[in-house]
Amino acid sequence: MSLPASVYAAFAATAAKYPDHSFLCVPSRPGRDYAPDGLELSYRQAVELVAALKASYAAAGYGPGHRVGLLLEMRPEHFLHFLALNALGCGIVPVNPDYRHDEMLYQLDHSEADLVISVPHRVADLQKVARERTAKPLPVLDATALPPAFPAPQSPARHETPGHETEASLLYTSGTTGRPKGCILSNLYFLTAGAWYRDLGGVVAIREGEDRFYNPLPVFHMNHFAVTGTCAILTGNCLILTERFSPNRWWQEIAETRATIIHYLGVVPPLLLNQPETALEKQHRVRFGLGAGVEPELHGAFERRFGFPLAEVWGMTETGRIYCDCHEPRQIDTRAFGRPLPGLEAIVADEQGRELPRGQEGELLVRHSAADPRYGFFSGYLKNDAATAEAWAGGWFHTGDVVRMADDGMICFVDRRKNIIRRSGENIAAAEIEACLQAHDAVAQVAVLAAPDEIREQEVMACVVPMAGQAPTGALAAALFDWCNERLAYFKAPGWLLFVDSLPTTGTQKVQKTQIFAPGEDPRGRPGIHDFRARKKR
Repeated sequence: MSLPASVYAAFAATAAKYPDHSFLCVPSRPGRDYAPDGLELSYRQAVELVAALKASYAAAGYGPGHRVGLLLEMRPEHFLHFLALNALGCGIVPVNPDYRHDEMLYQLDHSEADLVISVPHRVADLQKVARERTAKPLPVLDATALPPAFPAPQSPARHETPGHETEASLLYTSGTTGRPKGCILSNLYFLTAGAWYRDLGGVVAIREGEDRFYNPLPVFHMNHFAVTGTCAILTGNCLILTERFSPNRWWQEIAETRATIIHYLGVVPPLLLNQPETALEKQHRVRFGLGAGVEPELHGAFERRFGFPLAEVWGMTETGRIYCDCHEPRQIDTRAFGRPLPGLEAIVADEQGRELPRGQEGELLVRHSAADPRYGFFSGYLKNDAATAEAWAGGWFHTGDVVRMADDGMICFVDRRKNIIRRSGENIAAAEIEACLQAHDAVAQVAVLAAPDEIREQEVMACVVPMAGQAPTGALAAALFDWCNERLAYFKAPGWLLFVDSLPTTGTQKVQKTQIFAPGEDPRGRPGIHDFRARKKR
């Protein structure tokens, strides 16, 4: 099936076919400063709103070659402005609403955005950024009080017709080291990602014109913005825009919005399973969940309690397309996430990029095909050709993820390469220990990382957020060590265990391990840390 020329072209075609179908839905939330009673926009209504915005941008001279920053949280305006700008061939730069001054300054300086549209309470912050930016002037507009005429960009638009290769968005990777990299994403990237989701099949069967996606992941993340958003547009379905994940609001909003598909991250299943049973959790219309990171120990329990399958996936901002373990029999007791497919080929490679035999652990390398490796992937890292070339060394995209591939092609996640702890010659996957600890009833959240060790090179350290009501005592620390030591090889059990009140996360709820401790700090010196190294014996 051929793809439309742009995301806007796909939206316009769907709106003509399903004008009265719901496009955007906001659950009610009393006291919120927008749509406290909830909101539902049809494709017909959205077309009218997009047309008005498109006219304002066009009158000001916006077109190909321009970028507009959008700090619009999870509001419908994000998609409305995006579609209006996409129709003109402009790219957008989604801004994480949790960003502080320096982070926004870097992003808006690096991207050379021509304009920023913001929620009201961040306008002043962005105006301060604009005053300090070294690039061209940066007007800031309040999305709730747009002027009759938009400020013009500093340079004229390029004379070209928007198409597959036109930049649609510049998404910045969350990055655990150094500054985030700006991933240039084209119309083809968005359309390929949405069509790929649409066509996965198995338990992930999208029903045209009948489904409603509840995705609590932020719209500055490819999962919601590109994969889910474009899939909804291509299939005449509805996007439900909630404000972050909340276990307390989850089932109420699922019921209120009549959601049929939910998206999740690994933090979602344990928190929902720890909630008291409610009648609403039995009355939902959800057919499946799509996400990544559910602990194998909790996967089956979740499906039995709530009555729908969770399909584990793998994807990155750079890839757009996702792998998915969505065909029965699914491997829910493992970290399996699918098999290579035409259009998203994969190998497991050593550090020199050489393919490894099945069953061995190595880095996941992916591509579209040998003939056209980069088709449908990101277009490159903005102003960083060296990083782009390094990522594509040997004609494969290097993911940085350590995986195993079984004889039947099923790929199982092991860990991020940077999350491998090397202790006395043993390579230890932090994710394995995190999964073990997360399965304990007293653990709300955990991050495992390497602590320095003068004898063994590195030692396993676990930072644990206890469940509410659990006192962070030495007895609990010892119980958690015993829990791991009983289930894992002795060298994998935490040599150090530290209770913390919370863990720093990105907007997509990924733990930022590099921010747990200050640069240069020896984590072993933290007050209250528990030392179990002497108990690590064969």
